Amino acid sequence: MLRLHIENLALIEHAELELDPGLNVLTGETGAGKTMLAQAIGLIAGVQPAAEMVGAHGDESYVEAEFAVPEEFFADDSLEAVAALRPEGEDTLVVARRLSRAGRSRALVWGRSCARADLQAIGERLLEISSQHEARRMARPGHALDLLDDYADLAPARRAMADAWSALRACRAELERQREATRDAERRRSELEGLVEAIAALAPESGERDRLSEERQRLRHLDDLRAAAGDALQLLNPDDGDGAQLLAGRAAELVGGVEEIEPRLAATAGELRDAGERLQEAAIELRSYLDELEADPARLDWIEDRLAAFGELERRHGLSIDGVVELAADAQAALRQLDGDGGRLAELQSEVEAAERRAKAAAAKMSRARASALPRFTRDVESELADLGMEDAKLEPALKPADMGARGTDALTLLIAANPGLPAAPLSQTASGGELSRIALAIRVAARSGGGPATLLLDEVDAGVGGRTANAVGEKLKALAASAQLLCITHLPQIAAQADAHFRVEKLPGDPTATRIVRLRDREVVDEVARMLGADEGDAAARRHARAIVKAS
Repeated sequence: MLRLHIENLALIEHAELELDPGLNVLTGETGAGKTMLAQAIGLIAGVQPAAEMVGAHGDESYVEAEFAVPEEFFADDSLEAVAALRPEGEDTLVVARRLSRAGRSRALVWGRSCARADLQAIGERLLEISSQHEARRMARPGHALDLLDDYADLAPARRAMADAWSALRACRAELERQREATRDAERRRSELEGLVEAIAALAPESGERDRLSEERQRLRHLDDLRAAAGDALQLLNPDDGDGAQLLAGRAAELVGGVEEIEPRLAATAGELRDAGERLQEAAIELRSYLDELEADPARLDWIEDRLAAFGELERRHGLSIDGVVELAADAQAALRQLDGDGGRLAELQSEVEAAERRAKAAAAKMSRARASALPRFTRDVESELADLGMEDAKLEPALKPADMGARGTDALTLLIAANPGLPAAPLSQTASGGELSRIALAIRVAARSGGGPATLLLDEVDAGVGGRTANAVGEKLKALAASAQLLCITHLPQIAAQADAHFRVEKLPGDPTATRIVRLRDREVVDEVARMLGADEGDAAARRHARAIVKAS
């Protein structure tokens, strides 16, 4: 982590930390707000926020961190969404979190919105937060297994196992979905078959319903149609006397006879001739219509029955008859799929079995690697404990089979006998607070030999430690800082003296109260170490002691 920016987070009104790649320590009086740093980094790592985190200096909190990351960092599949947001030419990763007093939060990378899950994925790879309760977390089989995997450098195997487990779960889920779909289709088979048979028997044509409705309307009003057409024909061309057709023809002859005398009447004569011809055509059409207009009761009954069948299907399915035809086609496809589901289910079952073989192979590989690394891990942890003044402590890890999961098929329990003659017991039950801190640190140092996140936040893991052991803890942290960036919140002057960068957290009087974080230089470091030694201001002896501690480091 290159820098950390904090605004209005609890007591911290504003803080800008330019961090060293090695050991960074934060010191200050109890209650000054040092733990707020851990909360800020937790927000960056995607931790669920609380509205109470918002300070009194505004309506929202804002935390931003900048990381130096290698190019291959963005090649991780789980960071695909983050990589897509990366601005062109950007060579650092900028992560931020904005939290409102109403409890809403917004995750950002390079100032662009992202999902909180993306921050969690980033945090898993770049950050690790270790508190004074670390030993209790180490008692959990999953966390203990993570530490062993870090020690054995099993990150590639771990990813392979996680991918194999994810693929297996996906195959199992697809198989179960297909089985459920098959069961549902089987329950509906008779319904589907009935619909397909009904449509096959009826065999409706596209647009047939409208055509039949029109024909039914005609057959139902046959007498009215015959009377109207017949009366109209009589007016145009009656059996006796002159009709409209003949009269129009005569009018055309009369006007046409004088059009040479009066040219203005030529157009009128033409219109009358056209009218006569159109009336003749209309009379022919009416006579033809009357000849074709025959009563057919059987045809009307057939149409009524067919339209009633259409209506029944439409009411049953809530669709037009054309929609019912489409539904029947879907039903037929579902039946074909149902008949072929046996083969699909067998295919999916084969895929599940293949995925299980791959997952078991990956898990077996991890189990062998863990079993091989465990004795070395135990010796290295005991060696670290000896350096921390716990020469007689014995670590007794128990690697046992477990149900398969993303971590494989192992569960690791860490038991320790902190003192001679005592039986081994879980970490949280067998040691004092100071011993717990040293055990957690020893395991953390040993685990780091295989790699891990680039930045570690150690929140008072030195609790309960003092004297020569405190010197040993400081030296261990300094050694650990050679391979990882450390942010260490501490009350021990021996640790503070080892810092590559020393920050003091101090509470400022006022209303509201505020906290600031300042980086100390030279004499300021000596002054702070002297304060941590319990000296009063102006205590020359304490200052000489503090100067000696800092110089020796």
